[in-house]
Amino acid sequence: MPLLATACHVPAFSDAPSAPPSPETLAYSLTLPASPHSPAVVRAATRTVLRAHGLDGMTDAVVQVVSELTACACGFAPTAEVYVSLRYRDGALRVVLHDAHPRHTHPRLAVACDTRRRAALRVLDRVVRACGGDWGFGDAREPGGGTRMWAVLPRAGASGYTATTGTRE
Repeated sequence: MPLLATACHVPAFSDAPSAPPSPETLAYSLTLPASPHSPAVVRAATRTVLRAHGLDGMTDAVVQVVSELTACACGFAPTAEVYVSLRYRDGALRVVLHDAHPRHTHPRLAVACDTRRRAALRVLDRVVRACGGDWGFGDAREPGGGTRMWAVLPRAGASGYTATTGTRE
């Protein structure tokens, strides 16, 4: 039976200019190798994304947070990849990282592993607190399990972090 071209809907692209990126349209995801080079890649991508969406004032805090989470995920990942998501919603940037390191079922192993992960994220904790945000980690929602780490940085707090550190891009 011949396939009819009208059976599939293909959206038409227009030459009309689209609306420029805004904070509310910031939604990006990356899958990166679990390697020592990935934090640098995610820092560069994050700077570009924030600039494109008019969130330059958040750069210092967000880049530090995404770098810390990526380095931690790469250190714990038993597989070759980690997943990074950046989303801006309700006046805050949400950063989510997923690594395939399974959550331990044995209580002592779980406590030891969580303690190691928290220690690896000391700098992240300080940056997020300075911004008035929140962070944590726990079971991944993705198929196959693993660990999900996240941080939420309010725009005002992250912009204030840049101002208090005295650095500008």
